[in-house]
Amino acid sequence: MQYVAPERGKIERGKKKKGAGRKAKEDCLFCRVAARKPAGENLILAVSPLALVMLNLYPYNVGHVMVAPRRHLASPGGLDPDEAAEVNAWIGRVVEALRREYRPHGFNLGANLGRTAGAGIPGHLHWHVVPRWNGDTNFMPVLGETKVLPEAIDRTYGRLKKALDGESRRRAR
Repeated sequence: MQYVAPERGKIERGKKKKGAGRKAKEDCLFCRVAARKPAGENLILAVSPLALVMLNLYPYNVGHVMVAPRRHLASPGGLDPDEAAEVNAWIGRVVEALRREYRPHGFNLGANLGRTAGAGIPGHLHWHVVPRWNGDTNFMPVLGETKVLPEAIDRTYGRLKKALDGESRRRAR
């Protein structure tokens, strides 16, 4: 059976309010933390001239990391080549650090563009790097609406910070 809703095609576009871009940037988690130094209490694992790397406070799995450009933009089409290269390099470093430290069976890599697509921070482009293991889903998230993680986030931070710092030293040689 098919349902048709022609009124859905007539959604009116709201006018952009003056100063709305500045307000959105001030409210943006990534913009607020981009100037801070990496530390366990802010979950920032690394900050470089064009990118930042941080743990997700509400992880889907242990080691759930987010990688974002420092510049506030909502679409990958707005990245300049240097930003795109640096963000991509950090995604690769994060995957390798997670692989060495946690030995996952696979990874989910992705970006949610816009609130409708699931973005919790829709105005600032960011990628999720989520390590996955065979059998890492069970009844708890479905029935209990609870995700059980086998490691505290501060321990995850310490392990990944050390692994990423070691990766940076290896690359510098």
